[in-house]
Amino acid sequence: MDLELRDKVVVVTGASRGIGRAIAETLATEGVRLVLAARTREQLEEVAKACGTETQIVVTDLREPDAPQKLIEGAVLRFGRIDTLVNNAGATKRGNFLELSEAEWQDGFALKFFGAMRCCRAAWVHLKSSHGSIVNIIGVGGRTGSAEFAIGGSVNSALLNLTKVLADQGTKDSIRVNAINPGSIATERLKIRIKAFASERGLDINQAAKSMAQKLGVARFGEPVEIARVVAFLASPAASYCHGSIIDVDGGETRTL
Repeated sequence: MDLELRDKVVVVTGASRGIGRAIAETLATEGVRLVLAARTREQLEEVAKACGTETQIVVTDLREPDAPQKLIEGAVLRFGRIDTLVNNAGATKRGNFLELSEAEWQDGFALKFFGAMRCCRAAWVHLKSSHGSIVNIIGVGGRTGSAEFAIGGSVNSALLNLTKVLADQGTKDSIRVNAINPGSIATERLKIRIKAFASERGLDINQAAKSMAQKLGVARFGEPVEIARVVAFLASPAASYCHGSIIDVDGGETRTL
């Protein structure tokens, strides 16, 4: 299916691995021109090579207040426009609420929430000009609280609300704003947790993965490309009536409304 994305300019943050890499590679198959941001140059160069499309890589730490503005300005300088911003950067520390430090809370919000907010603010005027779109990659923890995911759940909830706020403004400015809530996706971070679970219980990796998935009430863990395909759809004209949408891609893990 041709999603009519050829030659569009898409900025993807957190693009060096996992879901971000899958997003970049999936969009590349649609002929998109990419701006890929992350903190590790070597990994970004690997992604750019794998994509095989016109790509700008930006090594940056979006926790720094001025980094999002520089990222967007650089993208516009290179390509002359921005059609879609995909906010994917940000990992938060897991752990019990009573054991998490002040610095860990500050860090959790600094990248995933404030980094995304600042990217949106910096890109807004350019997206207004192109009648573009924003896709926020958030997470199901924002819908259902968990004692072991206190920071992540709080950050995700804030981003869900920000998505609705920006969608309200976007109605006036012809910018579509949507979000995706990934469930448990088989990224490097999850694979590390599976290995630890297997070691603790004397299971092989496949048994551990199946047991963990069952505890979440899902048949299996998701793959990064399954998130990426939804991003491509939301960025395309095929999703022109999706606005303020929050899509759970979680294998049925979320059972609340």
